[in-house]
Amino acid sequence: MLVLSGTVLNIALPLIAGHYEAGPLAATWVVLGFMLVQTSLLVVCGRLADRFDRRKVYLSGIALFTLASLAAASAPTIEVLIALRTLQGIAAAMAMANGTALIAAAVPRERLSQSMGVYLGALAVAPLLGPSLGGYLADTFGWQWVFLLDVPVGVAALAWGAYCLPRAAASSRDPIDTAGAALLTGWLALLVLVVSQAGSGSWLDAPRLVPLVLCPLLFVVFAAHQRRSRSPLIDPGLFSTRAFVLGNLAAPLSAVGSVGMAFLLALYLQNVQGMSTVQAGLAVLAGPLAGMIAPPVSGRLGSRFPPHRIAVWGTAAAAAGLALLAVSLAEDTPYWLIATAMVLVSAGGGVFYTANTTMLIMGVPAERLGVVNGVRLTVHFLGVSLSPAICLAVVSSRLAPGDGHVLYASADDRPSAAVRDALLSGYRLSFWIFALAALACAFLVARIPGRTDRRPAPDVPGVDGP
Repeated sequence: MLVLSGTVLNIALPLIAGHYEAGPLAATWVVLGFMLVQTSLLVVCGRLADRFDRRKVYLSGIALFTLASLAAASAPTIEVLIALRTLQGIAAAMAMANGTALIAAAVPRERLSQSMGVYLGALAVAPLLGPSLGGYLADTFGWQWVFLLDVPVGVAALAWGAYCLPRAAASSRDPIDTAGAALLTGWLALLVLVVSQAGSGSWLDAPRLVPLVLCPLLFVVFAAHQRRSRSPLIDPGLFSTRAFVLGNLAAPLSAVGSVGMAFLLALYLQNVQGMSTVQAGLAVLAGPLAGMIAPPVSGRLGSRFPPHRIAVWGTAAAAAGLALLAVSLAEDTPYWLIATAMVLVSAGGGVFYTANTTMLIMGVPAERLGVVNGVRLTVHFLGVSLSPAICLAVVSSRLAPGDGHVLYASADDRPSAAVRDALLSGYRLSFWIFALAALACAFLVARIPGRTDRRPAPDVPGVDGP
């Protein structure tokens, strides 16, 4: 449900922006507001789950997400919708921080890779259904149904989870680092804001200069606080192994390209090729289908090859697909070529994500799974959160002043040929940037040692383990 909601929303975003007569920045924050809050709270929610009942945190997140979806369908203004999407981000963090941890705690290590493949393959069904289902609902019944769809799904998920998920006793009594959580949230908010404002106006303007200056300063304060805190939000000891450090550095570099491709192609098919919302939703199915098949395949490969090697293969395929789009994207690019690139990027991303997830949680004690999974998801969703902002910044930089509204133009309001050429230039540059990010990801993962077992470090008073 959590993944389905995002993929359904992406395809309907032009209709939502048109309904509220929202500018490109406000429309982008319908996506960014959710991602930002979700990303900044994943570690906190992982800590909460380690301290309290992981099952309760997980189910509470699903319940809150369902209620917020119901309210979002009747939001009177774009500002209210962004606020409700922010609430959905809180709920998603509560659930997402615990899904992998619940599975990892329940299966033996020798079956972890295959279990992760099955789990992540099931998650990939949502991107497969989301675009076509979202396009159909938005065109037939109105964009409100992209949120109303979450309600019956959420109720069913809540009932099934309450029935089958095992209860778990608290495994940690360390206090939650609320100051660290506030600093991390503020830093991420400034980081996304700085990137989203790139390409429009002068950096010397106060609304742009202040976040640009404060962003690195706040990160330094956050890092210093984590070193001094007796119970840090992100325990520095977690990064005591090379595999954990490089795997977490690589994760956002992979995510930014996969998410950026889906985000840009959904817009390209509508405002450049002139497809309707339904047609665009069906056209992008090739990518999610490949993304659904890739994780189980990666999980099976995990029983024969080390995870870091499989991750390199995945990122190499994704880089090739992104470079193909950067070279070939034009107004009349044939669909078979676009579909080939989508398959390469989505399959490669699915292979990398499964192998990297297995590598990062391999050997982690059950009582540490919540916070470790929270860190893993935080860096991953940092890439997810920044991707639409990078797309907006790069594409906007190619447009003339006053043409920003065409970013979310629908087939009924297709821009002029000159503006379409400017959009295509921005799309191609974005794909080159994402291809380079994928190559950097492959380089980092290739430097991970073949053996990724992790031993707990000695206990440090006031610090939650390694």
